[in-house]
Amino acid sequence: MDTQYLTGVVDKFGQNAKREFVGKVHSLDELHKVRDQELAELDGKWNAARSKWGGWLNGPKLEGTGHFRTAKYKGKWSLVDPDGYLYFATGLDIIRLANSSTMTGYDYPASALAKADNADVTPADSQGLNRVDDSAVPLRFVASKLRKDLFTWLPEYDEPLGKHYGYRTGVHSGPLKQGETYSFYSANLDRKYSELAPDYMQKWHDVTLQRMRNWGFTSLGNWTDPAFYDNQQVPFFANGWIIGDFKTVSSGDDFWGNMPDVFDPKFKERALQTVSVIAQEVKNTPWCVGIFIDNEKSFGRSETPQSRYGIVFNTLKRDGHEVPTKAAFTKMMKNKYHSIEALNSAWGKDIASWNVFDKGMDSTLSPDPKSADKQLEDYSDMLYAYADKYYATVDNALQTYLPDHLYLGSRFADWGMPMEVAKAATKYVDVMSYNIYKEGLHPKGWEFLADFDMPSIVGEFHIGATDSGLFHPGLVHAATQQDRADMYQDYMHTIIDSPYFIGAHWFQYMDSPITGRAYDGENYNVGFVNVTDTPYAPMVKAAKALHQNMYQRRFNAQ
Repeated sequence: MDTQYLTGVVDKFGQNAKREFVGKVHSLDELHKVRDQELAELDGKWNAARSKWGGWLNGPKLEGTGHFRTAKYKGKWSLVDPDGYLYFATGLDIIRLANSSTMTGYDYPASALAKADNADVTPADSQGLNRVDDSAVPLRFVASKLRKDLFTWLPEYDEPLGKHYGYRTGVHSGPLKQGETYSFYSANLDRKYSELAPDYMQKWHDVTLQRMRNWGFTSLGNWTDPAFYDNQQVPFFANGWIIGDFKTVSSGDDFWGNMPDVFDPKFKERALQTVSVIAQEVKNTPWCVGIFIDNEKSFGRSETPQSRYGIVFNTLKRDGHEVPTKAAFTKMMKNKYHSIEALNSAWGKDIASWNVFDKGMDSTLSPDPKSADKQLEDYSDMLYAYADKYYATVDNALQTYLPDHLYLGSRFADWGMPMEVAKAATKYVDVMSYNIYKEGLHPKGWEFLADFDMPSIVGEFHIGATDSGLFHPGLVHAATQQDRADMYQDYMHTIIDSPYFIGAHWFQYMDSPITGRAYDGENYNVGFVNVTDTPYAPMVKAAKALHQNMYQRRFNAQ
């Protein structure tokens, strides 16, 4: 047994210090050599015949409206670029530094910390490094020796590479609830590009855009740093979160956090505030394909009626005077049944009055199957009403501030997508969005797309392996980097061949930190580049090959 298994795991480049693997960097000279080899091959050109926006230059030209839109062509949904060319969106998520940092095991007294300026519209995992003020550094203390000892090297704060420290005031999961972070990826960008340009981050931006065009990706995916929004070389997808002090409800399994009380007027206010900030970032540029709002909301799970209709089961127990969604549910049932006796007869209940119903009731299902079925019919209607209010509110905010851009939904996770919610979304979104962590699109599970007959996009998918020095391959496993590349192509072919999907984004641009993302501990080999910003050659080769004929494959024009 290696008693030092968790000691000295990470080298100064953020790599596995105890294993050798293809692509591992051992020195600064080696890092620069790999950099120079790649830069010599990048020319900034699309790797196939493309329109200005990445559309199918040799394909049909439809009406150009000056912004991205959707249309059906030969029975398949498609995006249409601003000039009228058919456009299929491929790209990478998380082109930013916000998710590149890891907990170091150090912390600071709360009194020494400053609140992030944008915390009212930006959740913790989407904020930048948020480095503590220099005046706080003398107060630094070890919060976890075990965590601290994972690293063979960390810089002093006053060293040049000390600028890559950050701080998380709160996390989703992990052994520490807050603490100091460090971004080895950011430090490696500094090491790679500072000698080539006065602003290493601008150089990274330039290299990233060259890569996207050279590799054939037609867009920058979700959670792209807004600093890329004015690049005018590769279209982008914008995003935002509705957070704030509105009231909340619960589905019983609120994975990323409580659900908003969408009938609380404060929710509408916060939605407008969020979208107004996005609009200031987007500046109505035609390079914005569309906007995602929120991500993987816990609308309900499919396993049981209690999990599917969790928002209803839990909200019915609460007081309508304190919970606006409960008040809305009470009003719905009164409008339908008029008398409490009629509701009791339908549900097999013995509720004394509508006041008692509104105050908080026993929402469990009746032991009588017929009564339980009637309850579930009504619970279904209430869940639909909740979702309808959510999507209507967000759509209203987008129509207010960004009427020329596509509303791309909330990126359903397949574990959190009751059909009532999905159907409500179809009334308001321009494109349905799903995060699909599988080996491909399995036709039987997605037959409902034919009923919706709407354009759809994959917001997230990935595949990883453990031959890169990382400990976790990700949510979908491959044997090697070459196997990962082959599986990537196979997955994308199922999306390209679907008549409903108009694109798919890979999650994410760079690997997770080997010791886990600061916010949630994800430590996956899911990047197109590793922690030293070095591309995985098999993945790049696979992407280039896929993109060279994706339009021909999709529209049967081989």
